[in-house]
Amino acid sequence: MARRQRVTIKQVAREAGVSTQTVSRVINERPDVAPETRQRVQEVIERLGYQPSDLARSLIRQRSYTLGVVTAGLVYFGPSRALNGITGQAEEMGYTLLLKELPDFDTNDVKPLLDSLLARQVDGIIWAVPEVGDNRDWINDRLPELPVPLIFLTMQKRTSLSIVSIDNYRGGRMAMEHLLEQGYRHIGHISGPLDWWEARQRKEGWQDALSEAGIRTSDKHWVEGTWSSASGVRGICQLMDQYPEMDAVFVGNDQMALGVIHVACQKGIQVPQDLAVVGFDNIPEAAYFWPPLTTVHQDLNKLGCTAVRELVEIIETTRREKVDVEPKAGLLQPELIVRGSTVAQ
Repeated sequence: MARRQRVTIKQVAREAGVSTQTVSRVINERPDVAPETRQRVQEVIERLGYQPSDLARSLIRQRSYTLGVVTAGLVYFGPSRALNGITGQAEEMGYTLLLKELPDFDTNDVKPLLDSLLARQVDGIIWAVPEVGDNRDWINDRLPELPVPLIFLTMQKRTSLSIVSIDNYRGGRMAMEHLLEQGYRHIGHISGPLDWWEARQRKEGWQDALSEAGIRTSDKHWVEGTWSSASGVRGICQLMDQYPEMDAVFVGNDQMALGVIHVACQKGIQVPQDLAVVGFDNIPEAAYFWPPLTTVHQDLNKLGCTAVRELVEIIETTRREKVDVEPKAGLLQPELIVRGSTVAQ
């Protein structure tokens, strides 16, 4: 089968009855083209199936239309869902991605990685690695050297950085306020690993909500998990031993909550009549747990989309106005999804 030849800009110009410069202006969205001419050229482009060269566009506009993305821990629900949002939004806005994955969360030797992205002329960088332990220590040393804007996902607010995060603290409060409204007073907590900023925020929401309700907490009321279902099993068994009066539990993520419900089923404990359970994440399977899991929905796809839009806005503003854009932090709000694990059906 003969390979179809690529349509050229000269063919488009000849078919539309204009110069190649006019076609170029239309492709690059220049304002100095008459509306009727623009429409005619666009119709020809669509009819012929002309695909403008990304390389040519980059040379004309002196930019790569490429975003660097640094991630880690794609086996976890959060980082993988955020990356989905980044990918979709970048494609919609006409950007390609150059993806780099750190070998582990606590990597601080990021110079080779950043140098590699900059060598490929990326227009900006999204740091989609959750804040874990001291894995932000490199910022003070490396950030001032970067010639392109950088936006962070999922980390504690810092006035000098552009950040987009989910309000994990508010999510923890929402889970607890719901349980308190249902009349539960002995509410335990299984946290995620506390070197994660998100896990600390959720735990703080649990503790503050109880404190404001006049309920004292102690170390016997909570345990630390690892995000895995197996750690949820271990955690609820430990809590049942050390906090026997517990009538509800706020679990730091849905996978650990699955372990909790599994143990309850094994022990003949009815959920929610004997033990109410709230998770966090709203993974797609949460609605199909038995009973269906009440959980805090965090729109991680939207998180990734927002990061791309914010970064592109910074890139465009910097190029257009020739000034640095003031860093800003944005918090996306979670949503409580109430199901049968806290309200008897």
